[in-house]
Amino acid sequence: MTGPRLARRCEALGGTGAEAWEIHGRGQAAAARGEDVIVLSVGDPESDAPIAAVDAAVDALRSGDHHYTPIAGRAALRSAIAEHVGAQVGVEIDPDEVMSFAGTQNALFAAVQVLFDPGDEVLVADPAYVTYAATLGAAGAVAVPVAPLDGFRPDLAAIEAAVTDRTRGLMFASPANPTGVCLDDDELDALADLARRHDLWVVADEVYADLVFDGPHRSIRTRPGLTERTVLTGSVSKSHAMTGWRAGWAVAPRPVVRQLGLLGLAMLYGLPGFVQEGAVAALTEAGSTPATMRDRYRRRRDLVVSRLEGLADDGLPIRVLTPAAGMFVMVDVSGLAPALVGVETKRPGSASAAFAESLFTGAAVSVLDGGAFGEAADGWVRVSLCVDDERLAEAVDRIVDHVRRLAA
Repeated sequence: MTGPRLARRCEALGGTGAEAWEIHGRGQAAAARGEDVIVLSVGDPESDAPIAAVDAAVDALRSGDHHYTPIAGRAALRSAIAEHVGAQVGVEIDPDEVMSFAGTQNALFAAVQVLFDPGDEVLVADPAYVTYAATLGAAGAVAVPVAPLDGFRPDLAAIEAAVTDRTRGLMFASPANPTGVCLDDDELDALADLARRHDLWVVADEVYADLVFDGPHRSIRTRPGLTERTVLTGSVSKSHAMTGWRAGWAVAPRPVVRQLGLLGLAMLYGLPGFVQEGAVAALTEAGSTPATMRDRYRRRRDLVVSRLEGLADDGLPIRVLTPAAGMFVMVDVSGLAPALVGVETKRPGSASAAFAESLFTGAAVSVLDGGAFGEAADGWVRVSLCVDDERLAEAVDRIVDHVRRLAA
């Protein structure tokens, strides 16, 4: 069937990032068929949402909460978000600086729409979450990836060198997905200084802020002069196991919030009331949930890292990055490339794509090709910690056996 052409912006919505999810879809389909597949290719907590959130949402529905809501979010939700994020970052936040969104991704998409014009360049720390390039591309902006230093730390000199007269913003996640890297004070100070000197917007994805394993979360918003140029995004998806609720937010200067509200009028027209009530309950009545989630992922991280580092200690050609936060472990499998020749993938020549394919077909474990997150992560795979401990241990056994077979 033919018809009028699609908008050219659609060309920015696919690519490697979107293709990487294909193996995850296959894993889910196999699991739905009852096959013994372990899906480690998505950051979706296996636990249920806090009962307080569920009860609040159900009560709201049963009491007739079926109607339109304020576009920016109800006052109770905005206040709860302001208090929660303020405690995370260590500064007071006014509810007028908050707008609710259908998850962090929706907040990021909206922020990019109001901050950047077609042709604007936005510096993105590579590797980055798979949707960033498409999110910017949908606005006509251009993602400019900047390669990191070893260990996926930001290369501050390279970021400075990447600034041009078209650069309008800086976009990054800390804690980072996929790497679990948390920017330290010196790195945040340097990025804040760059943003001030070049008059840049900063889009800071802090959805994993509650899952920092050791020490406090550090936010660029606390740096001098950054409050008025930073849009901070987050949600209850990861911290409270509420991915399907689509309850997130943006914290931004009031003029930006006003523009986000106008966009929200045209885009969503407010979150469902029962979702908002559930999110309020999660933030105000389930205060121990993020700590429980954090301890769980720390324990699982240690399991995965110790087992896979054992392979490296035995002389096998893999390397493991120990994350400082989040729900993923990155594993460098580029040294296995000679054993992966001939594995068919949509990215010929990529060891990580080939490893992910061979692990799925040979060991029934799905992981994500790190190349989806940017060139810097090509050769790495991202292993999710979002299955129960027993199932994760079984998955690690399968990975270990598979690596040994390949190395042999």
